[in-house]
Amino acid sequence: MARSGKNLKPRSLNKSALAAALVIFVSISAAGAKQIVSATDAQLDAVQRDLEATSALSAPSSGFENYLLVGSDSREGADPSDPDFATMGNEGDISGRRSDTMMIFHFDEATGAGALLSFPRDLWVRIGDGENTARINTAYQEGTDVLVRTMQSNFNIPIHHYLEINFQGFKGLVDAIGGVQICVQYPSRDKNTGLYMTPGCNTLDGVEALAFARSRYFETKIDNEWKIDGTSDIGRGKRQRKFIAAMLNSGLTRVLSNPFTVSSAFEGVTGAIITDSNLDLTEFAKKMRPAASGDISRFSLDVDSDTVAGNSILRLGDGSAAVLAFFGGLGPAPEPEVGD
Repeated sequence: MARSGKNLKPRSLNKSALAAALVIFVSISAAGAKQIVSATDAQLDAVQRDLEATSALSAPSSGFENYLLVGSDSREGADPSDPDFATMGNEGDISGRRSDTMMIFHFDEATGAGALLSFPRDLWVRIGDGENTARINTAYQEGTDVLVRTMQSNFNIPIHHYLEINFQGFKGLVDAIGGVQICVQYPSRDKNTGLYMTPGCNTLDGVEALAFARSRYFETKIDNEWKIDGTSDIGRGKRQRKFIAAMLNSGLTRVLSNPFTVSSAFEGVTGAIITDSNLDLTEFAKKMRPAASGDISRFSLDVDSDTVAGNSILRLGDGSAAVLAFFGGLGPAPEPEVGD
């Protein structure tokens, strides 16, 4: 989401396009393609810093770092000629600021291992410093600093860095790395986002990747009958974690085979990215490289369904304690989920 105002400042050299673009950048640097690195540095000038989010971040923790990754559903830059415009819409089709995806990337400094944890949008929490309760998605609407404080106070997880990318930037990044391969056992679709996948491995372009990542009504065709995934945001979070891991791997593979990919990966994407003021691009990219080669664990929260004023919500379940302790630096890593 591209936002203007005194709390957002462009800054060179220290910006990122979620994980895959960072891996792309550091791979090029290692390859010594200085002319492309220079071009990429110039593109990074367009990336914005969020001073509000920066003001709420935790002080450094011993032995680990947590990065809050946010995908906003801003339609800024949407083109009526885009193949997914009918299902996406434009800036006038939504009110207020909304987050579509929230994840924490956890980096263990001793082992170099990475882990991903996603948070359902319908999770019921105390907002900010606890002044009211609402779905976690509401915190982002009130400000990135409120979102950071909400994550830290509800889950006892320190947040050290903040990264945000909007829909248009996400699609551009996927296209720049040549698509992302996702494998499914059965025909799969979501009529709301326009997704359709055949059995086996599918290389998704930017439009298809966004349809997959946004899917809340995911269906599979088994025994000639379409069956909807009844887990809603839970299944959605699992698919998103699977996609991020695959995107990292695809990005690194593409760059190693064609180092000149990096410039196109950043072109037209950096304006859709926001990070905190302290993030060091090169250092973060180094941390993401093991994740790009597959060394990343994925975790989910145990949640229970409930209703508030007739509206469906999710509440944090007791089974989440071990996962939250790990991401908070207070306990060992539990067993990660097994991806298909």
